[in-house]
Amino acid sequence: MSHFLAIDLGATSGRTILGTLADGRLTLEELTRFPNSIVRHGGRCYWNIWSLYDEILRGLRAAAGRKVELTSIGIDTWGVDFVTIGRDGHIIGTPRSYRDTHTDGEPARYFADRLPADEVYRLTGIQVMPFNSLFQLSAMRRAGASALDVADKVLFLPDALSYLLTGEMVTEYTMASTSQMVNASTRRLDEKILASVGMTRECFGREVMPGELIGTLSREVQQLTGLGPVPVVAVAGHDTASAVAAVPASDGGEGFAYLSSGTWSLMGIEIDTPIINDRSAAENFTHEGGIEGTIRFLKNICGMWLLERCREEWTREGLETSYQRLVGMARDAEPLRSLIFPDDPTFANPASMTAAITDYCRRTGQPEPRTQGEFTRCIYESLALRYRQVFELLESFAPFAIKRLHVIGGGSQNDFLNAMTADVLGVEVEAGPVECTAAGNIMVQARAAGEVGSLGEMRRIIRESNHLKTFTPSADCDRDAAYDKYLKIISLS
Repeated sequence: MSHFLAIDLGATSGRTILGTLADGRLTLEELTRFPNSIVRHGGRCYWNIWSLYDEILRGLRAAAGRKVELTSIGIDTWGVDFVTIGRDGHIIGTPRSYRDTHTDGEPARYFADRLPADEVYRLTGIQVMPFNSLFQLSAMRRAGASALDVADKVLFLPDALSYLLTGEMVTEYTMASTSQMVNASTRRLDEKILASVGMTRECFGREVMPGELIGTLSREVQQLTGLGPVPVVAVAGHDTASAVAAVPASDGGEGFAYLSSGTWSLMGIEIDTPIINDRSAAENFTHEGGIEGTIRFLKNICGMWLLERCREEWTREGLETSYQRLVGMARDAEPLRSLIFPDDPTFANPASMTAAITDYCRRTGQPEPRTQGEFTRCIYESLALRYRQVFELLESFAPFAIKRLHVIGGGSQNDFLNAMTADVLGVEVEAGPVECTAAGNIMVQARAAGEVGSLGEMRRIIRESNHLKTFTPSADCDRDAAYDKYLKIISLS
């Protein structure tokens, strides 16, 4: 029996989860859960790095209280964001959030006066999103950010937190790959890209792959938590990379697509070599790092962010916003009454999501949603149809036939959306596990400890440790008519 601790941080909440591997089964126990909120000041958006660190220490103390011997600890977070470290080893300033508007318009400015877009994509294979680390750094340089002027190192968020725990500075591959500064072929930070924003590889910690040892808990952390010198392992530091490592596939690494469903919906496939060409660039597909040298060829889709923002508004209005109630109302609402393009820029961070959806429907000549059920059904149907749009693109790129879609993460619990997705795609959808990120984090640690031998074995253990749901396409679903209506509507926007 072996015990591992996963520190899993999302953009809205974090958890510490104790994983126990015994007799070929993985069990998870949540020790602590805590909110993670964007701090807004002076028109800027930041992350409270010290609050996160304090919550991690609380989780480590909870693990110490379990009186079990931890084999190791691993940290995963959302992508792109980073921390600057001074020459004295201390954090400089407060890390920006990817939701900050300082990168608005920065990709166009970067491509105009630093490197052209086609060259950046040829080197990195990363889709253009304004909040990518490359554009954050470019915007900071352009604004004369003092933190960069005096920084000795830049550490991506999970690496910064592991530094606070161990004193060791690393740059973990899967996390760095989200930055748009890693060469897709060499899997290393690209010197030409770095130079374009006035940086070199020496500005970052040593580059490591998932499964490599970062260090052990410092004496100070040991004293603060009651733990001993527990190893801290570089897992797949990007939470989606950890989640995809936990896809419970039964057919090796081929034959499936995945949908990591949460605030963002990330749909993709696993490949061994990059698919970098004019078409993948035009379709804005991205190449992010996976474990065992794999590449996650995927596309970001705006996911439950749409409904979460609606729920915030409804809560302020005193309305009930439980998912059970909203799904029930959505089931009763008129099908295909109103549709939106989930990735329209107007939905990125509007003051009012319901107003943004209403305005989109008005602009495209559709009935405006009025009730919670109509808004919810509009979001779910639009997401399912957007999934089909991306799925068909994946089929055209994949070097193998895609036999099924694995839905993992919090969205795997949404039976209504998953059944709708199976109907719209016309393929089998398998849902689960919910705690895929923590499971992937822990299984990478177990692999590093020699407890499991391969990615296939990791996935077999996860499959046998979880209850999965299968959704089969309905025979009487007129999926093409719905899709044609969706395509017509988004062409008007």
